[in-house]
Amino acid sequence: MAYVVVAYDIRENSRRLRVSKALLSALDRVQRSVYEGELEEQHLERLRGRLLPLLEPAEDTLRIYTLCATCRQRVEVHGRGGLVEDPDVWIV
Repeated sequence: MAYVVVAYDIRENSRRLRVSKALLSALDRVQRSVYEGELEEQHLERLRGRLLPLLEPAEDTLRIYTLCATCRQRVEVHGRGGLVEDPDVWIV
């Protein structure tokens, strides 16, 4: 399990919406174009496979940061919000 932060800068609204929907299916939105959360490696690969075809490489940027446990503990959040914590128990 890895803690992942994904950020994007996408020019076209329709591409941005498709990328946002794909990210929301796997991660929590923490800012307008920043998502984070824990993912198994195979889920990260699947998400990457969904995202990359949506991009226009000459115009868009997608950044995926995988944080180790030590790095995650060093993240600073100021103002509203905090690190996304996945609950130990999910009620569906």
